[in-house]
Amino acid sequence: MMSIIITGGCSCGAVRYEATAAPLVMLKCHCRDCQRVTGGPYVPAVVFPYPAFRITRGAVQHHTTEGVRGPNLRGFCAQCGSRLTGAENPERGIIGVVASSLDDPSLFKPTIEIWTADAQPWDHLEPTTQKFPQHLAM
Repeated sequence: MMSIIITGGCSCGAVRYEATAAPLVMLKCHCRDCQRVTGGPYVPAVVFPYPAFRITRGAVQHHTTEGVRGPNLRGFCAQCGSRLTGAENPERGIIGVVASSLDDPSLFKPTIEIWTADAQPWDHLEPTTQKFPQHLAM
């Protein structure tokens, strides 16, 4: 059986992480909160089982924003500011990783887009993804 190890980290290399399980889902989140924290139209997120994710070097700093489903814990590198994680929730058993922080971001193949009700008119949605006007129950 082949083991899965997906790695990534911040822009300056101070923080490194790995996931040892296949992603649960890959999605684009278009909510206003994600738009504000990225400065872009959406967050490209790879969602892993929380127990399969670990920081292998450095420490992630956190900032919490208030979302519709409660607090949204977002992780970033304190040295370079690179955004790394979001939707960290041990109780729900998931953690979202920003796809651009993966060592191989070409692994990102979204199948779902959430909060499309907040999508900007200048952001063209993928024709092949499943769309949800709000959140996805996970």
